[in-house]
Formats: sequence, structure tokens, C-alpha cells
Amino acid sequence: MTLDRIDKRMLRLLQSNGRLTNAELATQVNVSPATCHRRTQRLFEEGYIQSVRALVAPETVGLGAVVMVGVVLDRSTPESFANFESAVLDLPMILDCHLVAGDFDYLLKIRVADMADFNRFHGEVLITLPEVRQARTFFVMKEVKDGAPLHF
Repeated sequence: MTLDRIDKRMLRLLQSNGRLTNAELATQVNVSPATCHRRTQRLFEEGYIQSVRALVAPETVGLGAVVMVGVVLDRSTPESFANFESAVLDLPMILDCHLVAGDFDYLLKIRVADMADFNRFHGEVLITLPEVRQARTFFVMKEVKDGAPLHF
């Protein structure tokens, strides 16, 4: 399906405020509530909208530190990648995991309470993950832009 201007506007509005009611969204895109509901359902069914969730302020739940970690694996084989990726999926403190080109195989974004918390995670979990040869750590001093909406 090709997105028309109404679909795109709906997506942009929902990215900005996922709590919009169907009636509010319909008004803002100038369609009837029934049409808006059908379009929203279609956007979910066709995978344009993956999920709707609340963004929790990390500091309020004791996760004020962000750490970026570049991981180098022992070997660059499909099995090594699969083993590492499978292990990472089970670790909730790893928010993002990206296979990258360059100096690392993977770039991880991790949320922890503080440096001591990360030190425990590093020693007990991170360096014991399958296939990990090296982990280079970067402590985030300031989050300038995070989780920005997509522009299309």
C-alpha cells in the first residue's frame, strides 16, 4: 500500500502524541471518526505502526545513566552473530543493539542506575556474552537528542 497525505499526517500526529483519541485524530486530519479508525487499523495491520507505548522518564525509575558499548566478536560468522544476538534479546537493560560496519560489530545502548551498576553489568554479564572478544565503553554525559520521531 502507498501512504497518502492523510496516512502520513496521521502517522506524524501519532508519533508526537500516541494518546490522541480517534475523534481528536479524525478532527486533525479532517476525516470522519469511522474513516480515521479504519485507516488507523490498516496502518497497524500493514506494519506502519509497530506499537503504542508510554515513554517513561528513566531517572524517575532509577536508570539515569546511559552507556554506549561497541562490541567486537571473536569471529565474523553467521553462527557468532546469531549466538550474540540471541543472548542480547534476553537482556532488558540493553535498549538498542545494532549490527554496524566499522570498528565494532555491534553498537549497544544500555541504561543503568550509575557507573557502579554498569561496572557490575560489565563484569557479570557483558563480557560473558557468547562470542564477545572486546567491549569498548562510552559513558553518555548528556543526551542531546534521543528517540526523535521519524520524518517522512
